[in-house]
Amino acid sequence: MKPRITAMGMSVLAVVGAQAQTTPAPAAVDLYGLIDTGVERITNVGATGGSLTRMPNISGTLPSRWGLRGIEDLGGGLRAVFTLESGFGPDNGVSGQGGRLFGRQALVGLSGGWGTVALGRQYTMLFWSLLDADQLGPNVYGVGSLDAYIPNSRADNAITYRGSFSGVSVGAGYSLGRDAVNAGPSPAGTNCAGENAADKTACREWSAMVKYDSPAWGVALAADEIRGGAGAFAGLTSSALKDQRVTLNGYAKFGPVKVTAGVIRRDNDAAAPLSAVNGASARSNLYWIGGAYIATPALILDGQFYQLNFNGGGDQSTLAVLRVSYSFSKRAMVYAQAAHISNGARLAISVSSGQSGSNPVAGGSQSAVMVGVRTSF
Repeated sequence: MKPRITAMGMSVLAVVGAQAQTTPAPAAVDLYGLIDTGVERITNVGATGGSLTRMPNISGTLPSRWGLRGIEDLGGGLRAVFTLESGFGPDNGVSGQGGRLFGRQALVGLSGGWGTVALGRQYTMLFWSLLDADQLGPNVYGVGSLDAYIPNSRADNAITYRGSFSGVSVGAGYSLGRDAVNAGPSPAGTNCAGENAADKTACREWSAMVKYDSPAWGVALAADEIRGGAGAFAGLTSSALKDQRVTLNGYAKFGPVKVTAGVIRRDNDAAAPLSAVNGASARSNLYWIGGAYIATPALILDGQFYQLNFNGGGDQSTLAVLRVSYSFSKRAMVYAQAAHISNGARLAISVSSGQSGSNPVAGGSQSAVMVGVRTSF
């Protein structure tokens, strides 16, 4: 007997076919990550002035992490996006950012031709403004040695917008409670949860950015402000106290050479008063100039010079870093780097941001070298 298709059967087939055509494709999800570690040796550590050899907990050239990111096409140019990113210490495998599961990023949002709106734990606009103009970024010897907040410029409970239009990028973010984790005193967790009906400004954070990029050069202006709250670390124990940073930075490319420069002005209401043993005032300026030379597609030489000046009678620290890296492939590389820091008479800043416990005595200078390997997936 030949099969027959009834009128009802035709209707069912039509409905099923229509559903198959209109059902959106599943979200594309990527698993990614990198592991970066090595061994460093630091001179003139502590009161004894001895040398320290260790595997840093945080970073070599980039912090180790793994994550998931996804995107779903919702039609009409609208997309749903998410990112879950976890940091960890490659020396012992412990979760970073104060033990958070997804301490680097945990966000969901909507994106289109008009830009992206996202909710969750995410980078502030200070991070995005520095991405191209700070050659060394979160390198173990770099800006994080002089200001630990900068490579940790993230906020919990944040609402952000970013968009790019013909080379001009704009962004803004606002956090209802910037950091709920107690892992201090440390930028990994500053114990400032916010979202408090009794004190509506406690632990708030805001940031804004405007940036221009062309094939040959770029420039950015950004501001970032964090508020204090009861029990918060770094002296920001009241919502009346704020810590504000404003940066102007840029870069230029000349064939295989890239030049970077910038300044970060900081006004910190919670800074301890200047004294005979403290050379860090509330107002400071962090300057840098750096560059990179692409000798071959595999071999890159780069470095940066930083100077942190505390105003109003404060001291200054100067940091110089040189680095060479060689890539075996797009994902695997080895590197070697050297750095030196000179501190003012009342400052005791370590050359390395890789782990606590390596500071010199006040006024002490330090040198460091590190060799390491990085691979990504």
